[in-house]
Amino acid sequence: MKPNINIIFEDQDIIVINKPSGLLTIPDRYNHLLPSAISSLKSKFGECFVVHRLDKDTSGVMVFAKNAEAHRKLNLQFDNQQVKKIYHAIVQGILQKDELEVDIPLIQNPNGVGVLPSIRGKECLSIIKVIERFKVATLVEVNLVTGRQHQLRAHVAAIGHPLLVDDLYGENSAFLLSSIKRRYNLKKNTDEKPIISRISMHSCSIEFIHPSINQTVKFEAPYPKDFGATLEVLRKYAKL
Repeated sequence: MKPNINIIFEDQDIIVINKPSGLLTIPDRYNHLLPSAISSLKSKFGECFVVHRLDKDTSGVMVFAKNAEAHRKLNLQFDNQQVKKIYHAIVQGILQKDELEVDIPLIQNPNGVGVLPSIRGKECLSIIKVIERFKVATLVEVNLVTGRQHQLRAHVAAIGHPLLVDDLYGENSAFLLSSIKRRYNLKKNTDEKPIISRISMHSCSIEFIHPSINQTVKFEAPYPKDFGATLEVLRKYAKL
């Protein structure tokens, strides 16, 4: 079954999509039958090239190239840190500073999945700005200047505020209403459904120079339902 991908923009050079959470960017190395964004786009448009990636469980805006020259030009912009990628993330706890820079180098975890802070790691820079604070969490905007694998997840965890939902770098695999609502009552013989059960981050916008018109373009992706619902619940039951 082909995934339903929301195409934000498309011309002769690029395709911009709002990737749903749960969809791979590229085919799985062990199971090629699993749906992926690039496979779906190739079936619709023919030749397509991956420019950057989002984790399977991360939602939001992504750009793909439709020809080799556009792919080359976009890759150069990513390599030269000329692409502005803005994420929104819900992290645990209350960030006290309104803005901070996190420049902790990261290295592949030699003993497992993910990355670890290390002076031997690759240079990584994240600029974090507080958008909204709650009693148990903070909504932040993160500018991933370098954009390494798992950079946002590892950086917020390194400063003591892992994502509200992240069972790799934090401890929660889901966010439940019962965790913040007093006198929460569940009907007999029913299980509580989580408000969000994937990593609590969303790729909000991407800004770059269009490969053929040489003008700066910016594309945005609205919050998916689970991310928006989490914020609504926090505003109602965990307002400061």
